[in-house]
Amino acid sequence: MEDYLKSAIKQFEYHKGVAERTFEQLRDEDLFWQYNEESNSIAIIVQHLHGNMLSRWTDFLTTDGDKPWRDRDGEFEQNISNRKEFLQKWNEGWNCLLSALKALTPDDWGKTVYIRHEPHKVVDAINRQLAHVPYHIGQIVLIGKMRAEHWKSLTVPKGQSKQFYQQMADKYRTNNSK
Repeated sequence: MEDYLKSAIKQFEYHKGVAERTFEQLRDEDLFWQYNEESNSIAIIVQHLHGNMLSRWTDFLTTDGDKPWRDRDGEFEQNISNRKEFLQKWNEGWNCLLSALKALTPDDWGKTVYIRHEPHKVVDAINRQLAHVPYHIGQIVLIGKMRAEHWKSLTVPKGQSKQFYQQMADKYRTNNSK
């Protein structure tokens, strides 16, 4: 389970970085842009992730992951007013999630936790979050691509798959020969 936890943390950190590289490419007003009234802005998605992470990962092993103080419906209203507050909420949510994961011990893996009164093994609760977070990161990236003046690819740039593949082959061939 230690290898799984390291892998899960690595995946969370990767997706966090993808979103942050998106934020860096956007003007402040782009964080609050909504395609229409039914869609979410990046700021609203961050509010939702913030609320979700705090609720799920505060006292993770001892209290239900849907805390009574959480205002899920309010997470989908535009409440953040500037980039500083936006980043504060972003980092607070991530710090809660990553701290809870890093605090897990081998004895915790057999425990049952609850989310909305539904029992989950610890690994299932982590997997649930691993499905939820990238879903919203994808939304953030899509909105970012629509709003950025000059989008810089976050992964493999269009038309450069062969070069990327070769770079990775060279990198790992070099690393594996050491």
